[in-house]
Amino acid sequence: MSAEAGPRESIWDPTRIWVTVGAVALIFLAAMQSLAVTTVMPVVSDDLDGAALYAIAFSGTLATSVIGMVAVGAWSDRSGPLWPLTVSVALFVTGLVVAGLAPTMDVLVVGRLIQGLGTGGQTVALYVVVARVYPPALHGRVFAAFSAAWVVPSLVGPFLAGAVTEYLHWRWVFLGVAGLTVVAFIMVVTRLRGTPLDTEHPSSDRIGPRLACAVAVAAGALALSLAGQLDQYAGVAVAASVLVIGFAARPLLPRRTLIAARGLPSVVLMRGLIAGSLFGAEIYVPYLLIDEYGFSPTWAGLGLTAAALAWAVAADMQGRFGDRIGNTRIAMLGTAGLASATIIAAVTAGLHLHAMTIVAGWALAGAGMGLMYPRLTVLTLAYSTPQNQGFNSSALSISDSVGSATAIAAMGLAFTALAGTDAGFPAVFLIATALALLALVPGLRLGHAHETAAGPVKS
Repeated sequence: MSAEAGPRESIWDPTRIWVTVGAVALIFLAAMQSLAVTTVMPVVSDDLDGAALYAIAFSGTLATSVIGMVAVGAWSDRSGPLWPLTVSVALFVTGLVVAGLAPTMDVLVVGRLIQGLGTGGQTVALYVVVARVYPPALHGRVFAAFSAAWVVPSLVGPFLAGAVTEYLHWRWVFLGVAGLTVVAFIMVVTRLRGTPLDTEHPSSDRIGPRLACAVAVAAGALALSLAGQLDQYAGVAVAASVLVIGFAARPLLPRRTLIAARGLPSVVLMRGLIAGSLFGAEIYVPYLLIDEYGFSPTWAGLGLTAAALAWAVAADMQGRFGDRIGNTRIAMLGTAGLASATIIAAVTAGLHLHAMTIVAGWALAGAGMGLMYPRLTVLTLAYSTPQNQGFNSSALSISDSVGSATAIAAMGLAFTALAGTDAGFPAVFLIATALALLALVPGLRLGHAHETAAGPVKS
């Protein structure tokens, strides 16, 4: 396989088709599993009597994914992506199997932590595979296929996971994806063996300091998730965890990100805040529908489909008219949609309104994210040079994961503290509202970098 493009070459050429199919399948399965867990975790938590660990089952995976991103990125720059991809897929599958066979919630959380290492590393390794196997002229087409691999699971994943849980067992949501992932990986690795994937100028940058920071961020996020179990020391644990996350994340992000400096720092910061708002709150939407309204897992999964559809439509609109709308308006419209959805969810939970109120209202969150998410990716690349594209892209993903993990941990603390009252769900959604409104601060400082609109992408 050559990385030099001919006049009519395609990502579906015979020399590349199995790499393309396998890579897209790996992205598809990771996305499907991520979205499926949101639907089935309330059932898992109830089955394993693990309500206290509900939040960490999500935040832990996001936290350890940061370690995977940093480690695999550096490893791939030094020796090529084949072995990093192999190890990442092995960790992802191992985590799925451990979670799928878990006899207790504690063991399931361990599986989710292992899975996070693989998820973060797998994505980075696949991006490097694209850079080394496909010519630049085909990169856009590959990433368009990756984007489609995210959109389809967002439409059918929650419903399918609910149906599998209801008619088979929740364990197959984990074990089924594990088996399919092995098949997809074989498609990729069979074609990559023997292909020159090393770079002529391997990186000699020191990985130790960045990896140590990634481990510290993950440890801080995990400690924050568990802080509520420390009773009178919970406040100290929360404060210490937040400080560790803040200081350790700084070297992994562009300078002045945490003070919302104009341009790229605000782009990266906004991504973390809106990710925390949406993904932190979204895991409680099916929980609320199942626990308070008696929905089956299948119908609770459908409750997220309207938001997925709105995301896809808004992302397409951003791709077509984003330059005309402008970054400031996109930020204002997007955060307004996200904040409105979380307020509607809080009011619905607090006043016990009809369940369709939250289902319909949550579509606003999808629409807001569909406008903002791809625009922030476009801006990140527009602000980057060939020398820092990797660092900036990694920083955007790290901000995404850290923001989500921290928000989920904080919401989990609030939900656990208010357990047994009617204030748990409203509190979670109001925290999400605060994060959405806070995202306006960097949102009004995005600036312009001669960006061009991109097609709809999930990340």
